[in-house]
Amino acid sequence: MRKVCRLALAISLAVTAWSGAAETQTVTMKDLPELAQEKQHEKASKRISATFARQHYKKFAFDDALSAEVYDHYLTQLDYARNVFLQSDVDGFARYKNQFDDMVTSGDLALAYEMYNLSVKRRFERYQYALSLLDKEFDFSVDESYQFDREDMPFAKSREELDELWRKRVKYDALNLKLAGKSWDDIQKVLTKRYNYAMKRLSQSEPEDVFQVVMNSFSRTVEPHTSYLSPRNAERFQMEMNLKLEGIGAVLRIEDDVTVIQSIVTGGPADKSNKLKPKDKIIGVAQGDESFVDVVGWRLDEVVDLIKGPKGTTVRLQVEKGEDSPVIDTVSIVRDTIKLEDRAAKAEIYDQGDKKLGVITIPSFYNKLSSDVAQELAKLKEQNVQGVIVDLRGNGGGSLVEATLLTGLFIDQGPVVQVRDGANRVEVNKDNDGISYYDGPLTVMVDRYSASASEIFAAALQDYGRALIIGEHTFGKGTVQQHRRLGRVYDLYDNPLGSIQFTIAKFYRINGGSTQHKGVVPDIQFPSAIEPSEWGESREENALPWDKIDKASYSKLDDYSDEISYLQSLHAERIKSNEEFNYLLEDIAYYRENKDKQTVSLNYLERKAEREESQEKRLKRANLRLKAQGKETVASVDDIPEALSEIDPFLDEAANITMDFIEVGRLAKK
Repeated sequence: MRKVCRLALAISLAVTAWSGAAETQTVTMKDLPELAQEKQHEKASKRISATFARQHYKKFAFDDALSAEVYDHYLTQLDYARNVFLQSDVDGFARYKNQFDDMVTSGDLALAYEMYNLSVKRRFERYQYALSLLDKEFDFSVDESYQFDREDMPFAKSREELDELWRKRVKYDALNLKLAGKSWDDIQKVLTKRYNYAMKRLSQSEPEDVFQVVMNSFSRTVEPHTSYLSPRNAERFQMEMNLKLEGIGAVLRIEDDVTVIQSIVTGGPADKSNKLKPKDKIIGVAQGDESFVDVVGWRLDEVVDLIKGPKGTTVRLQVEKGEDSPVIDTVSIVRDTIKLEDRAAKAEIYDQGDKKLGVITIPSFYNKLSSDVAQELAKLKEQNVQGVIVDLRGNGGGSLVEATLLTGLFIDQGPVVQVRDGANRVEVNKDNDGISYYDGPLTVMVDRYSASASEIFAAALQDYGRALIIGEHTFGKGTVQQHRRLGRVYDLYDNPLGSIQFTIAKFYRINGGSTQHKGVVPDIQFPSAIEPSEWGESREENALPWDKIDKASYSKLDDYSDEISYLQSLHAERIKSNEEFNYLLEDIAYYRENKDKQTVSLNYLERKAEREESQEKRLKRANLRLKAQGKETVASVDDIPEALSEIDPFLDEAANITMDFIEVGRLAKK
């Protein structure tokens, strides 16, 4: 699987507008800066290493083994696709491998800056070569392929070998534009501008860029949820904590020089547009009616600056959709203020003939969540719902306190979660009010994105036998982080210090097992393309291990073990004739057949045929759905109505399972 390089933390888009982008000017090798650490970096490095050593949950030693890991992480960050450095460059760095532990504790990072400076020079040379390839149109009839996943490949041994890697990369960029309908002249202009800007950005590298990469290489070696935030990113973190952001409401990451949408903020402008989805790639940005600025190769923070802006202003995005047969679309979004209310829990009635269920969707565990859900439960009870579904799909967690309070709405009293700190002290968070706000049939929907507080809630209700858990194996994040500023009031540095986040504790279920790695296994699992071992915490390097402690003192409220196999058989039989689940199974089979594929064809006709096949499949499925709804079919994928994207077969099936669950309960009572 492709490894994601995070040179900056993914952040929600927020606040002030960018001043605009001028045409890039040609830069030369002599314009590249010779970066060196600033005065505050020495102090920051010492404070970071000392804090982690004393207060991090994970105990570790500053030794050669740690140093070698930090070195490997740092090298990967500098050349994650292994297409910048030559093997001779890497051989020259080998003497630094056992010095990184001493560097971060002493604050003397000169050797790391030396490596970074060479990476800037080598990358600049690569873009110079890329530009030279645009003088002549590529022959797209040749049968050759581009290897996009090179994380485990060896470094090139010669400049000729490196040139060949980049020839195919540039051809790949050009072919994607050709598939989008651009002529060679247009392709030349777009890629020339793209590569020139990348070179200009290299000339604008700053010392803080290096420090951020070094510190995060160290942090992620300790533990994957531990990180350093530059002053700029620390400021954005605080704005997110204040829950008032002005922008489009999307979380971004960098993947192979391209800005990729990681997730969409529920209720934000991007979410309301229904035109942006996770995995979409942002390749161009325009302010209002101005011309697009190509942002491939940009730093993440600069793409964020370009997209963010005041409420009421418009930003247009050029978005590349699809992996195998990419399509470039233009999306226009009006920026808005993203408030907590937009992400609040909401309840709806799910009608199933003469039966009614309540569905409570919870996007995150925000402050006062439990109060909001209590109000929604009261409304649902007034409407005499026969059961309730709590939808935690895509919920990455949040407040530990709210996870406890939310669980308390569905039980009278008792322990909810156990928390163990670095000194092995265990604290049990309990619900003590003696009140249950809803005691009827309950199911909880989860998926592989449900994490942290979501897992605490689902696990507690599963351990009590209070709810049936439905969906996918969850993420498996069972750790607690603390955010802390590095600066002190007595600091007199010209530039500010950033912040750190580090792990201080682990969660444990009331049955004693950790949610770390294992997450929550649903009682009834939906088909999934992703195996638990391929996703979540178990894929993170240096993640804390699964373990267990003594169970808390609690009594099960019910035991569904006998009913689950029966409910599972009803579910399995029902989805055999469900077209949406059949589509899902087709997609799962295709994914598993191609998941280890590391190359893509550079033959135009072959890629065009793949794209047409993909569009034909999309169109066929859309028309079958429209026909089933008694609506007119469409002739093109461009004409597919947006309403079709709102079909949710998982919720429909969860409702079916919930009604089965209710009927089983009635039979048991009889």
